[in-house]
Amino acid sequence: MQNLAEPNQLVDICNVSVDAELPKQERLADYVRRIKDPYNFKCGRFTFRARYAEGSPPLEDCLRQIMS
Repeated sequence: MQNLAEPNQLVDICNVSVDAELPKQERLADYVRRIKDPYNFKCGRFTFRARYAEGSPPLEDCLRQIMS
């Protein structure tokens, strides 16, 4: 089982900004680095804990789709 952080230890993505001048791949890498754990984060008062089923696309592909 995955070790989950306490909600008060999670990064709030509302407070994360990425340099729009960076190339797309670097923006994605910077975003993931800043939020620390793309599977567990906050957005305002909501906490997200992502889980993926076997055979689902990799998280990186999902994030690329969202950020493009």
